[in-house]
Amino acid sequence: MPKQVDYASRRRRIAEAVCLLADERGPEGVSMRDVAARAQVSLGAVQRCFRTKEEMLLFAVGHVGERVTERVRARLAASPAQSAATTLGHAADEVALVREEHRAEARIWLAFVARASVSAPLAASLRSSYAPLQELFVRLVTEAAESRPDAGDTAPPDAVREARTLLALTDGLTSHVLIGHLTPKEAEDVLHAHLSGLWERLGVTAPGQRG
Repeated sequence: MPKQVDYASRRRRIAEAVCLLADERGPEGVSMRDVAARAQVSLGAVQRCFRTKEEMLLFAVGHVGERVTERVRARLAASPAQSAATTLGHAADEVALVREEHRAEARIWLAFVARASVSAPLAASLRSSYAPLQELFVRLVTEAAESRPDAGDTAPPDAVREARTLLALTDGLTSHVLIGHLTPKEAEDVLHAHLSGLWERLGVTAPGQRG
Protein backbone atom coordinates (compact mmCIF):
# COMPACT_ATOMS: atom_id res chain seq x y z
CA MET A 1 0.00 0.00 0.00
CA PRO A 2 1.50 3.42 -0.97
CA LYS A 3 2.68 5.55 1.93
CA GLN A 4 0.31 8.41 2.70
CA VAL A 5 2.00 11.81 2.67
CA ASP A 6 0.82 14.54 5.06
CA TYR A 7 1.27 17.45 2.68
CA ALA A 8 0.09 20.07 5.19
CA SER A 9 2.77 18.94 7.65
CA ARG A 10 5.39 18.80 4.90
CA ARG A 11 4.54 22.31 3.72
CA ARG A 12 4.94 23.63 7.28
CA ARG A 13 8.27 21.82 7.58
CA ILE A 14 9.44 23.38 4.33
CA ALA A 15 8.21 26.81 5.50
CA GLU A 16 10.31 26.48 8.66
CA ALA A 17 13.35 25.68 6.51
CA VAL A 18 12.63 28.71 4.33
CA CYS A 19 12.47 30.90 7.44
CA LEU A 20 15.79 29.60 8.76
CA LEU A 21 17.51 30.23 5.43
CA ALA A 22 15.85 33.64 4.99
CA ASP A 23 17.16 34.60 8.43
CA GLU A 24 20.69 33.63 7.38
CA ARG A 25 20.73 34.94 3.79
CA GLY A 26 17.61 36.99 3.18
CA PRO A 27 14.73 35.76 0.97
CA GLU A 28 16.72 36.40 -2.21
CA GLY A 29 19.36 33.91 -1.04
CA VAL A 30 16.87 31.07 -0.60
CA SER A 31 16.83 28.32 -3.23
CA MET A 32 14.50 25.34 -3.48
CA ARG A 33 17.50 23.00 -3.45
CA ASP A 34 18.86 24.49 -0.23
CA VAL A 35 15.40 24.41 1.35
CA ALA A 36 15.13 20.72 0.52
CA ALA A 37 18.47 20.05 2.20
CA ARG A 38 17.55 22.07 5.31
CA ALA A 39 14.12 20.44 5.57
CA GLN A 40 15.69 17.01 4.98
CA VAL A 41 13.37 16.17 2.10
CA SER A 42 14.06 15.63 -1.59
CA LEU A 43 14.03 18.48 -4.10
CA GLY A 44 11.14 16.68 -5.78
CA ALA A 45 9.17 16.78 -2.52
CA VAL A 46 9.63 20.55 -2.34
CA GLN A 47 8.60 20.94 -5.98
CA ARG A 48 5.47 18.85 -5.44
CA CYS A 49 4.44 21.24 -2.66
CA PHE A 50 5.45 24.47 -4.41
CA ARG A 51 5.77 25.04 -8.14
CA THR A 52 8.06 28.06 -7.84
CA LYS A 53 10.34 29.78 -5.35
CA GLU A 54 7.92 32.73 -5.18
CA GLU A 55 5.05 30.40 -4.27
CA MET A 56 7.23 28.87 -1.56
CA LEU A 57 8.12 32.31 -0.16
CA LEU A 58 4.46 33.36 -0.16
CA PHE A 59 3.55 30.33 1.92
CA ALA A 60 6.46 30.93 4.28
CA VAL A 61 5.52 34.54 5.02
CA GLY A 62 1.94 33.46 5.66
CA HIS A 63 3.31 30.80 8.00
CA VAL A 64 5.19 33.41 10.03
CA GLY A 65 2.11 35.64 10.20
CA GLU A 66 -0.04 32.73 11.38
CA ARG A 67 2.56 31.84 14.01
CA VAL A 68 2.40 35.35 15.50
CA THR A 69 -1.40 35.44 15.32
CA GLU A 70 -1.72 32.04 16.99
CA ARG A 71 0.65 33.12 19.76
CA VAL A 72 -1.53 36.19 20.38
CA ARG A 73 -4.67 34.05 20.50
CA ALA A 74 -3.04 31.54 22.84
CA ARG A 75 -2.00 34.29 25.25
CA LEU A 76 -5.50 35.75 25.23
CA ALA A 77 -7.13 32.36 25.72
CA ALA A 78 -4.92 31.73 28.76
CA SER A 79 -6.64 34.60 30.63
CA PRO A 80 -10.22 34.82 29.29
CA ALA A 81 -11.50 36.92 32.22
CA GLN A 82 -9.15 39.87 31.69
CA SER A 83 -10.48 43.24 30.55
CA ALA A 84 -10.42 44.31 26.90
CA ALA A 85 -7.82 46.95 27.80
CA THR A 86 -5.52 44.39 29.40
CA THR A 87 -6.07 42.02 26.50
CA LEU A 88 -5.16 44.71 23.96
CA GLY A 89 -1.94 45.46 25.84
CA HIS A 90 -0.94 41.79 25.84
CA ALA A 91 -1.78 41.42 22.14
CA ALA A 92 0.25 44.50 21.18
CA ASP A 93 3.18 43.23 23.24
CA GLU A 94 3.18 39.94 21.30
CA VAL A 95 2.89 41.60 17.89
CA ALA A 96 5.77 44.01 18.53
CA LEU A 97 8.37 41.16 18.51
CA VAL A 98 10.76 43.10 20.74
CA ARG A 99 11.69 40.35 23.19
CA GLU A 100 14.94 38.45 22.73
CA GLU A 101 13.19 35.13 22.09
CA HIS A 102 11.44 36.68 19.08
CA ARG A 103 14.54 38.26 17.54
CA ALA A 104 14.92 35.66 14.76
CA GLU A 105 11.23 35.92 13.94
CA ALA A 106 11.58 39.71 13.73
CA ARG A 107 14.54 39.41 11.33
CA ILE A 108 12.62 37.01 9.11
CA TRP A 109 9.50 39.18 9.06
CA LEU A 110 11.38 42.35 8.17
CA ALA A 111 13.36 40.53 5.49
CA PHE A 112 10.07 39.56 3.87
CA VAL A 113 8.76 43.13 4.24
CA ALA A 114 11.84 44.44 2.41
CA ARG A 115 11.35 41.96 -0.44
CA ALA A 116 7.64 42.81 -0.58
CA SER A 117 8.55 46.34 -1.70
CA VAL A 118 9.46 44.86 -5.09
CA SER A 119 7.07 41.89 -5.11
CA ALA A 120 3.35 42.58 -5.45
CA PRO A 121 2.34 38.98 -4.59
CA LEU A 122 4.45 39.02 -1.43
CA ALA A 123 3.05 42.43 -0.45
CA ALA A 124 -0.47 41.00 -0.84
CA SER A 125 0.45 38.07 1.40
CA LEU A 126 1.77 40.42 4.07
CA ARG A 127 -1.43 42.47 3.95
CA SER A 128 -3.37 39.27 4.51
CA SER A 129 -1.24 38.55 7.58
CA TYR A 130 -1.85 42.02 9.02
CA ALA A 131 -5.63 41.89 8.47
CA PRO A 132 -6.60 39.54 11.35
CA LEU A 133 -4.35 41.44 13.76
CA GLN A 134 -5.97 44.75 12.84
CA GLU A 135 -9.41 43.20 13.20
CA LEU A 136 -8.47 41.96 16.68
CA PHE A 137 -7.20 45.40 17.70
CA VAL A 138 -10.39 47.05 16.38
CA ARG A 139 -12.54 44.65 18.37
CA LEU A 140 -10.59 45.17 21.59
CA VAL A 141 -10.56 48.98 21.29
CA THR A 142 -14.32 48.89 20.72
CA GLU A 143 -14.91 46.58 23.67
CA ALA A 144 -12.73 48.70 25.95
CA ALA A 145 -14.64 51.85 24.98
CA GLU A 146 -17.99 50.13 25.50
CA SER A 147 -16.95 49.12 29.02
CA ARG A 148 -17.01 52.75 30.20
CA PRO A 149 -19.87 53.68 32.54
CA ASP A 150 -20.74 56.67 30.33
CA ALA A 151 -20.24 54.82 27.04
CA GLY A 152 -23.73 55.68 25.81
CA ASP A 153 -23.29 59.40 26.48
CA THR A 154 -20.08 60.02 24.56
CA ALA A 155 -19.03 59.64 20.95
CA PRO A 156 -17.58 56.21 20.11
CA PRO A 157 -13.87 56.13 19.29
CA ASP A 158 -12.53 55.72 15.77
CA ALA A 159 -11.55 52.13 16.53
CA VAL A 160 -10.14 51.48 13.06
CA ARG A 161 -7.82 54.49 13.25
CA GLU A 162 -6.67 53.55 16.75
CA ALA A 163 -6.06 49.95 15.66
CA ARG A 164 -4.09 51.03 12.59
CA THR A 165 -1.98 53.40 14.67
CA LEU A 166 -1.21 50.72 17.24
CA LEU A 167 -0.36 48.13 14.59
CA ALA A 168 1.95 50.58 12.81
CA LEU A 169 3.64 51.42 16.12
CA THR A 170 4.29 47.77 16.96
CA ASP A 171 5.78 47.25 13.50
CA GLY A 172 8.05 50.26 13.91
CA LEU A 173 9.21 49.09 17.32
CA THR A 174 10.18 45.75 15.79
CA SER A 175 12.50 47.57 13.38
CA HIS A 176 13.96 49.94 15.96
CA VAL A 177 14.86 47.13 18.35
CA LEU A 178 16.28 45.00 15.56
CA ILE A 179 18.74 47.68 14.44
CA GLY A 180 19.63 48.63 18.01
CA HIS A 181 18.05 52.10 18.04
CA LEU A 182 15.94 51.03 21.02
CA THR A 183 16.48 48.37 23.64
CA PRO A 184 13.60 45.94 24.25
CA LYS A 185 12.89 47.77 27.54
CA GLU A 186 12.83 51.17 25.82
CA ALA A 187 10.50 49.80 23.15
CA GLU A 188 8.17 48.40 25.78
CA ASP A 189 8.15 51.80 27.52
CA VAL A 190 7.16 53.48 24.23
CA LEU A 191 4.38 50.95 23.70
CA HIS A 192 3.05 51.31 27.24
CA ALA A 193 3.12 55.12 26.96
CA HIS A 194 1.06 54.93 23.79
CA LEU A 195 -1.42 52.57 25.42
CA SER A 196 -1.74 54.90 28.42
CA GLY A 197 -2.61 57.71 26.02
CA LEU A 198 -5.14 55.46 24.33
CA TRP A 199 -6.86 54.65 27.62
CA GLU A 200 -7.01 58.37 28.39
CA ARG A 201 -8.56 59.15 25.00
CA LEU A 202 -11.11 56.37 25.51
CA GLY A 203 -11.84 57.37 29.09
CA VAL A 204 -10.95 53.87 30.24
CA THR A 205 -9.29 53.00 33.54
CA ALA A 206 -5.76 51.83 32.78
CA PRO A 207 -5.13 48.13 33.49
CA GLY A 208 -3.81 47.61 37.00
CA GLN A 209 -5.51 50.75 38.33
CA ARG A 210 -8.77 51.11 40.17
CA GLY A 211 -11.45 53.24 38.68
